[in-house]
Amino acid sequence: MPQALSTDILIVGGGIAGLWLNARLRRQGFATLLLENASLGGGQSVKSQGIIHGGAKYALHGALSGASEAIADMPRRWREALAGSGELDLSGVRLLSEAHYLWSPGSLAGNLTSFFASKAVRGRVDQVKGEQLPPALQHPKFKGKVYRLAELVLDVPSLIARLAELAGDGLLAAERIEPLREQGALVGLRVDGREIRAQRIVLSAGGGNAELLAALELKQPAQQLRPLHMVLVKGPTLKPLYAHCLGGGPKPRVTVTSHPAADGQWVWYLGGDLAEADGVARDAATQIKAAQKELGDLLPWVDLGSAQWATLRVERAEPAQSGLVRPDNAFLAEQQRLLVGWPTKLALAPDFADRVLATLARDGIRPAAHPPLPDLPRPAIARPAWEELF
Repeated sequence: MPQALSTDILIVGGGIAGLWLNARLRRQGFATLLLENASLGGGQSVKSQGIIHGGAKYALHGALSGASEAIADMPRRWREALAGSGELDLSGVRLLSEAHYLWSPGSLAGNLTSFFASKAVRGRVDQVKGEQLPPALQHPKFKGKVYRLAELVLDVPSLIARLAELAGDGLLAAERIEPLREQGALVGLRVDGREIRAQRIVLSAGGGNAELLAALELKQPAQQLRPLHMVLVKGPTLKPLYAHCLGGGPKPRVTVTSHPAADGQWVWYLGGDLAEADGVARDAATQIKAAQKELGDLLPWVDLGSAQWATLRVERAEPAQSGLVRPDNAFLAEQQRLLVGWPTKLALAPDFADRVLATLARDGIRPAAHPPLPDLPRPAIARPAWEELF
């Protein structure tokens, strides 16, 4: 029988949200233990495009919504962490791009000019031309307008690796998780037969939260899944591009991020409207055809003759909303010792941690003394999708 353990905060789910929270708690002196049943970051995190949104794309309706106000401070907080001067030291994490761009094909350029002159986005965006353009758009045939957003793009695999480092000895590969109750109250979890007691238990397992809640015989909070069908293209002719291409609607027509593959080539990872409802309904071959047509229309000078193509289905897990709308903020619900949450997007991981820390402070939860952790089996770190697919 493995020995029983105790900790201040027991976290279930080793994506960016759980790992970020774990690192924040440890920095504040809490004893923590994070459980992961597969690989660190292997759910949604490693499939993310790595954009630290400041909300500008949500202002495409022409007004800043609750979403864009809530998320507006996130790029600053991530930037400080990446500089080593923020709430976490992420100074070793690879920054893929200092900015994300909005580009409009020639036909739509007029709409953008008046939109960016509006008060809603002033100070968040600047028009760029010539040599300031992203490398993939520096071509005589390019006829659109491009605006630079103060949003970062991170190399998510290096972020996961750094957050795993900050977890120290507090990571545990866990297959079977069951409730540990005393007199009907949840006091911890039984993990592969090992009892682990904690002052608070946090579920931050993304799509895994639903299963964990069922194991704890809880129906609330309910979870929703919003699917995506992303496209990946890898080729020797690709140059880095980090941009939302605008269509006529409120969502970007296509969102492109570029990721370095192990063999030195670039992989373009395509989301936006292409990956939403119509894309979800297509099979892989038809979705690749749709992506080829989009890139052919938008970037006809890019030679994709020798490119490799693949698709990836992603389930975004969030708290249930009426009409499956996108939640505006990180979410946290509480039931006695149990806290359940979803960051709802990568950029909001610091907001998720804030909510947990505020709840602990309100409830007077402070670091306590615990015996040191024994050597525990550690979960592996997820491999990037482009290394698995190509």
